[in-house]
Amino acid sequence: KTIQKDNFIFTEHNRKKNYIISEGEPVPFLIQLGVMTSQGKIVAAKYDKFRQINRFLEYVEDVLAELLVENKGSKENPLKIVDFGCGKSYLTFALYHYVTNIKGLEASITGLDLKKEVILMCGSLAKNFGYTGLHFSTGDIESYRENALKNKEDPPDLVITLHACDTATDYALAYAVEQKAKVILSVPCCQHEVNGKLGKTCNDNALSPLLSYGIVKERFAALATDVMRAELLESKGYDVQILEFIDMSHTPKNLLIRGIYQGKVQEKSSGYLDLCQALGTHNTLFNLLENTIE
Repeated sequence: KTIQKDNFIFTEHNRKKNYIISEGEPVPFLIQLGVMTSQGKIVAAKYDKFRQINRFLEYVEDVLAELLVENKGSKENPLKIVDFGCGKSYLTFALYHYVTNIKGLEASITGLDLKKEVILMCGSLAKNFGYTGLHFSTGDIESYRENALKNKEDPPDLVITLHACDTATDYALAYAVEQKAKVILSVPCCQHEVNGKLGKTCNDNALSPLLSYGIVKERFAALATDVMRAELLESKGYDVQILEFIDMSHTPKNLLIRGIYQGKVQEKSSGYLDLCQALGTHNTLFNLLENTIE
């Protein structure tokens, strides 16, 4: 369809992005969560959330082939996915809808969060929608990790951690590494740990100017933290990229760490150790994996 406006001619497909979850097609969980009207129209105030959901699904679609091995996604061998810090679970519901309704696969997805009332609401919604493979639990990531190690649970195929605050991200990543999850999708948040140590322990005087301005120090520490995490994941056999999750204008918490397990464990984590030497500190993920890092 061709449209003319203000002396410009453009086609309909240039005006409307082809999202994985399309505009104009009513989706029950999006209607219930207030993102979409019953006619399938996106609520204006929720459009950023709608785009974030689709951006997230694009990242899942990019790694789907890595997950669908050994008859994965079948009734006998459903995909196992854990979503840490799921909150109101916009993305958890979207993921289940994408995997089961759009792709026609079988999946068992667990959403974990500390807020009991939110988890109760999400569990009720999942039941109402008939999402039998979607489960929600109240708890912290550290305890979930410890129980998984103790009970020797079947490893997950995909571990998601979106905006788990500060070192909670490290516990989620440690769980993924220990369980040898095939894919990790992590959007870190509130990286306070390294920021709190930098002014006291930094060994490289060349970094002093960066640390003398509060806002610069905070952003530098956040980036350094995520690079440390990426280097550690690389050392444990993951092919890692740090990508833009969503445009910075929508949220400053916009970096996504994507790890795909390749099984080639490095003898030494030289990049991580060099960075730590310059900064004068390790991070929580290193401490959690210390027994298996050379």
